Amino acid sequence: MSPSSSAQSDCTAGSSADPRSLRRAIPGTALFDGDLAMRGFELNAMCYSFNDAANRAAFVSDEEAYCRKYGLTEEQRAAVAARDVLAMLDAGGNVYYLAKLAGILGLNVQDLGALQTGRSVADFKAMLVAARAGVDADLGGLHLGQRASGTAQHRENA
Repeated sequence: MSPSSSAQSDCTAGSSADPRSLRRAIPGTALFDGDLAMRGFELNAMCYSFNDAANRAAFVSDEEAYCRKYGLTEEQRAAVAARDVLAMLDAGGNVYYLAKLAGILGLNVQDLGALQTGRSVADFKAMLVAARAGVDADLGGLHLGQRASGTAQHRENA
């Protein structure tokens, strides 16, 4: 048994709970799991195509036809037409693929993060700067917290 499967069995031993219910929630985000990936396949495939400048131009030229070409669902199509990034995420969009579409729409990744967290872009940037202050380069970029601080302290005493 691999270490990860051992850890998994420890977490679920004696439990009939759905393993997905044991995952930690991240406020403002949906867990991008296999179900969401399958639901968003067409939207993400279309966004991946935007790596090619000719495809970006084709989308801008005839958005409806381009979306039809990739077989977007009605929910996905409505979200794209409304420029509703949160609805695109709900429809199975992966933020890393949606970043390509966001660029066409004049948005950047910080704009997307602000939308996801319900903050203004300025507040989102300030949150990132504050979080950066809690990163310990000696711990491989891990955020300092109660447990990480203890680990750093333990290393100093060793």
